[in-house]
Amino acid sequence: MTKSTAAGPGSGSTRRFSFVRGVFARRTAAVAGAAVLAGTAAVCAPGLAYSAPRAAASTVPASAVPVTDFRDCPPLPDGVDPARWRCEVHTAAPVLTIGKMTTRLAPITMTHAEGPLPDGGAGQVWGAMHSAPTAVPGVRDLAIQPEYGGRSDFYTGTFSLRFRLLGPLAAPGCTIGADAPVDFRLTRSGPSTWVSQDPPLIEFSAYDDTFTVPAPEHCGPRTQLLDHRLGLPAAEGNLMTYDASYTFQTYDRLSRIQAK
Repeated sequence: MTKSTAAGPGSGSTRRFSFVRGVFARRTAAVAGAAVLAGTAAVCAPGLAYSAPRAAASTVPASAVPVTDFRDCPPLPDGVDPARWRCEVHTAAPVLTIGKMTTRLAPITMTHAEGPLPDGGAGQVWGAMHSAPTAVPGVRDLAIQPEYGGRSDFYTGTFSLRFRLLGPLAAPGCTIGADAPVDFRLTRSGPSTWVSQDPPLIEFSAYDDTFTVPAPEHCGPRTQLLDHRLGLPAAEGNLMTYDASYTFQTYDRLSRIQAK
């Protein structure tokens, strides 16, 4: 896998699938926003702490959410140049349609590192993902929370997610994509926008309307009820739009920033 040259501020070239935020309008959906997620060459599923279900997430766009926290930046591979590796932190405000459900998920924050390997190849290292539950519209006392699915490639905009279902209707462990995570391949909907150069802050939009969604698994005696309420499994008609912003810092400067 090779990496194209990143476009800097003012450049007309297209930056590779890195985190950027923006506003996206699709004629085929009444939702706005999509951003490109990307992944890692070496991935590690982080442990996520689950909080109680809460009300639906705010409709504040991702551009209003600062992404400047580098605490989840992962250690670098042996033998790489810290000045040529950067830690990227992105925050997204996805709108998800699966089956009968459409909702704006609580903001998702992902962190990863990327840069050239000693052999000249393009490397990536997973850091962490954080999100929170969002109430499922039209289904009382049920919330949905995305989890990192263990696969991602931030150069191409591919990644996988699981969706934990929380509440009295769902048994512990009830998850959409429990055994086989939902795979996304995001398509950029336009060029990225540099909002700020110091500190760097970039926005982008992307979407995927090609993924399939399995039925929830490990949900106990109410599994069929959940299938009916959510309209799952769903082989078509699914959509994720993704407004996102990201910031980055090279590792040679990162230690000085973290020491402040």
